[in-house]
Parts: sequence; C-alpha cells; structure tokens
Amino acid sequence: MDEQRLKNIDFNFSEGEMLLINKPYQWTSFDVVGKIRNALKPLKLKVGHAGTLDPLATGLLIVCTGKLTKKIDEFQAQEKEYTGTMVLGATTPSYDMETEVDQTFDWSVLTEVQIKEATRNFMGDIEQYPPAHSAVKVNGERLYVKARLGVAVELRSRQVNITAFDITRVDLPEIDFRVVCSKGTYIRSLIHDLGKVLNNGAYLSKLKRTKNGNYSLSDAFEVVDLVNQIRVLKEDGKLK
Repeated sequence: MDEQRLKNIDFNFSEGEMLLINKPYQWTSFDVVGKIRNALKPLKLKVGHAGTLDPLATGLLIVCTGKLTKKIDEFQAQEKEYTGTMVLGATTPSYDMETEVDQTFDWSVLTEVQIKEATRNFMGDIEQYPPAHSAVKVNGERLYVKARLGVAVELRSRQVNITAFDITRVDLPEIDFRVVCSKGTYIRSLIHDLGKVLNNGAYLSKLKRTKNGNYSLSDAFEVVDLVNQIRVLKEDGKLK
C-alpha cells in the first residue's frame, strides 16, 4: 500500500518535501536522515529532522528536505502523542532498557487505582530533569557520552506540559500508557518520576510516537520503501 502511494506522489526534494517516516527500532533519528540524504545523491540538499527519537523508540519522525528544512523548528514545536509500556518494580540508570536494572522494588503492593491516581501529579506544567543517558548537551558534549564514561553531571530541570497521561492496560509489572505532551518532554523521565511518586521504581520498556501536531503515524512511510522509490526516480531520470 505504501509503495503504491509513493508512486503516486510527484516528489520535488530540491524545492522541499516534508516526509513522515516510521523510525525503525534501534535506529537513531540521524540514521534515518543519513539514509535519505545518501539516497538523494547526487542532489546536494539539506535534510533534517524535527524532534529526536531515542534509538529504542519507534514511530513518527518528520524529515524535511530542501527549502522546507526552514520549517523544522515549527514542526518540532508542535504537541506530540506517544504510546508505550513501562515496567514497575525496577529502575535502570538510563530509565529504559538501554542499561541493566540497578534496583528492584516490591510492586505487588500497588493497585491499578493507585497507579492511575499517581498520573494526576503530572498533568499540566511540570518541572522535569532529562535522563543522564540523553542527547542533551552540557558544555558542548551530549550527556550520554559522559554517562557512559561514568562522569557525573549536574542536570538542569526544564518545564514541560502534559496534556494527557492515560493508563490503557495494567498487567503488573507491565503497564501500557498514552501521553500527549509538549516539545522537549522526556517520556523516560516521566515514567521514572511516576515510579518515585508510587514509592517504587519504573522504567520504560517500549515507546512509539504516534502523532506530531496534526500529523499521524498512520500516514508515515517506511524508510526502505521511500529509499526504493527514490532509486526508481533516479533510474527514470525524474529525481528532482
């Protein structure tokens, strides 16, 4: 279905395209941009993305080419929607599955009612600290680089806004959720902080971005399908 839809689009990458991409698991956002930029050679174009997704996250990534790269900040500023799964009763240094569990807790004392009530603490404007294992830069160096070297860094909080924090499935220790939030929100930190409010622990085990503003994952292309269509355009002399 995506392949047929791609064939019907008159792409003009030089003038500018806004591409909705389903970022694969374990790819960085820069991997996606690099793949598309390389596919577009020999065209020398600016290619960039709006709103970084962690390697272990999947879902909607907006990639812009040509003149539309000027609108990246606009797309990045839009509200985001995520769905995912957390694990209660444990923490990890990275707040997700990138690192091993470093502490465990008894989750059997928690109820679904307590968990849902705890999410109310995070509605509206909240102060949030980024994970130590994150792409935030301190003194020009990304935090995850320092974290992997075991270097302690003083983290600065930031204000973010949570519009929705819904618990959609409880099968302890796993919990599924849906979050609608402002730009710059770290879902890993949100889950970690929820664990603390419950006097317990929690880490993120699965995350998918489903919306960015009015754009939806259901309209996104797979990277491989888009690259294949670019290859076809090259072969037909229609790449522009």
